[in-house]
Amino acid sequence: MPSATALSTQQIPLTCSGHTRPVVQLSFSDIIPGNHYMLISACKDGKPILRDGATGDWLGTFVGHKGAVWSAMLNADTSRAVTASADYTSKVWNAFTGEEIVSLAHNHIVKSADFVDAGNTVVTGGQDKQVRLFDLARPDSPTVVASHESAVRSVRWAKNHSMAVSADDRHVQFIDLRSSAVVRTIDVPDAIANISLTGDGKLLSCAAGKRILAWDVDSLKVVKDITVDYDVSTAAVNPQRTRIVTGGKSDLLIRSYDFATEKQLETHKGHHGPVHDACFSPDGEIYATGSEDGTVRLWQSNPGTAYGLWQLRKI
Repeated sequence: MPSATALSTQQIPLTCSGHTRPVVQLSFSDIIPGNHYMLISACKDGKPILRDGATGDWLGTFVGHKGAVWSAMLNADTSRAVTASADYTSKVWNAFTGEEIVSLAHNHIVKSADFVDAGNTVVTGGQDKQVRLFDLARPDSPTVVASHESAVRSVRWAKNHSMAVSADDRHVQFIDLRSSAVVRTIDVPDAIANISLTGDGKLLSCAAGKRILAWDVDSLKVVKDITVDYDVSTAAVNPQRTRIVTGGKSDLLIRSYDFATEKQLETHKGHHGPVHDACFSPDGEIYATGSEDGTVRLWQSNPGTAYGLWQLRKI
């Protein structure tokens, strides 16, 4: 079990308000021209928010869903956003104007959606246990590419692999989107709370019970299996594969670990409710956390360095 280590500095996160209910999922974009990147958040208030990734400044809100939004993602050039909602739809948006491009109808709650390739195809999953692939040129004719034994909690596109990764509460599936074939199914003995892919799509992390798991997507082999003494709500790995950040379901703490040694590096408390999701910026310099308290918070990966709007105080 990883050991805890106290820091000599206390980090003051950037707090991003704007949501009125729990923030359930976060995603940074890739780096775009001008060395910028964006952050999008999904919330039970039904109104996903787009922000400047480095500062958390509000850029816009996507208005149109009639239920909680469980997932929100951006395509590679941040020109489009895709959302998944309790209103039985996944919607694709113009990320510059905020206008709805198309609404993808489902027969049950949609829990997760992601873009495939440049953003002309969308993969979704939800309460009906199906993983669907939508060609946006023919949005009324989706293809069911895989099925789960229970509701699909999350689905992500693994870049450069023509593969989607989906998870229900006990299984992770790797799906070849070209053949609609399940390449591998992994049984996870503990209830899955969250899955996350690194920006290059090559490492999958998973929070399940009191375990932090990670698989190499190329080989589909386990590269991390860490047991901790708390219920893990989310686990994310930075692009450099040097750090893991986790959230706790009940203790409200955010913990950071060295990826290689599994030693606990930092512990932070800032949210006033359970942490539902965490993700790293594309350069790995910061990470974002979303909580039951309705806020998004941005944290430095390397406290004490000059980046964005950060301020620290010695203790």
